[in-house]
Amino acid sequence: MPDRAPQPVDRQLPTDEARDLIALVRDIVQREIAPRAAEEEEAGLFPREVFRLLSGSGLLALPYASEYGGGDQPYEVYLQVLEELAAARLTVGLGVSVHSLSCHALAGYGSKEQRAEHLPAMLGGGLLGAYCLSEPASGSDAASLRTKAVRDGDDWVLTGTKAWITHGPVADFLTVLARTGGEGARGISAFLVPGDAPGLSAALPEKKMGMKGSPTAQLHFDGVRVPDARRIGDEGQGFAIALSALDSGRLGIAACAIGVAQAALDQAVAYATDRTQFGRPIADFQGLRFMLADMATRIEAGRSLYLTAARLRDEGKPFSRQAAMAKLFCTDAAMGVTTDAVQVLGGYGYTQDFPVERYMREAKVLQIVEGTNQIQRMVIARHLAGPETR
Repeated sequence: MPDRAPQPVDRQLPTDEARDLIALVRDIVQREIAPRAAEEEEAGLFPREVFRLLSGSGLLALPYASEYGGGDQPYEVYLQVLEELAAARLTVGLGVSVHSLSCHALAGYGSKEQRAEHLPAMLGGGLLGAYCLSEPASGSDAASLRTKAVRDGDDWVLTGTKAWITHGPVADFLTVLARTGGEGARGISAFLVPGDAPGLSAALPEKKMGMKGSPTAQLHFDGVRVPDARRIGDEGQGFAIALSALDSGRLGIAACAIGVAQAALDQAVAYATDRTQFGRPIADFQGLRFMLADMATRIEAGRSLYLTAARLRDEGKPFSRQAAMAKLFCTDAAMGVTTDAVQVLGGYGYTQDFPVERYMREAKVLQIVEGTNQIQRMVIARHLAGPETR
């Protein structure tokens, strides 16, 4: 490995508290996450103890209200924490984003009684959440989901299969979208389901090209009974709740993407300044210098884009279009930057001796999750030109 250590990102943070928070995250990264990331990813080990540590440190609760155990941090700060975590290990950064997404429905749409009963444990009790929207036959077309919830007295009985569920086999609680009415978006409702509910089972985790330490699996609901007291929001409001969560979740993916890209750039710069060919560092060659400059520019542009969207969210302004733009640009940038990092390292970049090959494999999934980048382009175009005509 190169001797030259990367310099931490110079972050523009709004408060001293936020600066202390980033310092805490960097300390946890250096002690608990980065040293074991490559080995545990290769072995497919899920770092549950790390998530318990993050929960105990308040890092799973940052964007939520302190009234329920949250950190009262603006999204501008929360996303930069995600970036730091993802730069060390995407399984952790994306896992925190998914956990936050799984808390969004209850925090934003639950009753006061529901929030008081469940949120403190979800945010700071060492629990881990999963978000259950996608199904084997409904990914991008989420409004066509088929998992059913049928009313039975004071309970709902859930039957169906969810797919591509991050943390599915290990989650302590699930936010589940299920059909309670007719076809289309208006027939969907949201439920908070315990991870150990009778009738709930997980398939074997998917064998993925990257993020091997993060378990992704189908979940089967075979007559899972959920009290009506765990229905979130009104009947038929579930799809609107899901879309609201995804706008915020896309910003989490954008921040994770920039974290992975930054880690790849750091490796590429360190290698290029250390590796000599023809009697001088390869960083002296203009073709490679321009490649590094382009990589850095894409990262800075992506960071600015996701932070602009986050500040809109923090101000209570519409940010859906900007969230889609951030997710699209940042994940495409991560794919490009990680691919270029492998090229900078040459043959070494294609080996597991350096982490850039892992970054490249991991970056790919970020162009897919929480709405493919083709879907992001559709969202952006609708904001510009209105809905498609049929």
